[in-house]
Amino acid sequence: MYGGFTRFELELEFVQSLANPYYLNHLASQKLLQDTNFVEYLRYLQYFTQPEYIRYLNYPGPTLKALELLQQEQFRRDILSPETVARLADAIFSSIVKPK
Repeated sequence: MYGGFTRFELELEFVQSLANPYYLNHLASQKLLQDTNFVEYLRYLQYFTQPEYIRYLNYPGPTLKALELLQQEQFRRDILSPETVARLADAIFSSIVKPK
């Protein structure tokens, strides 16, 4: 237990936050996406792509896409760009908001 939460609960909360392009930009601006240990942690979080874990994700599409993109070194550099952040935000918004 970590502060009353299980490791899984903390990892679930974190992995879901990766669906926010502005948060990804923040991580990049703090140079975390250049840190080898952090990149390894992102690789470790790939277990969320397994069916038994996907069911816990509120927005599996955007969350898993972000996790996939973060495996790419080029994306980890590109997310510093406001244009990349805006494109990703638009794509995510379009995928979760359905017109009436």
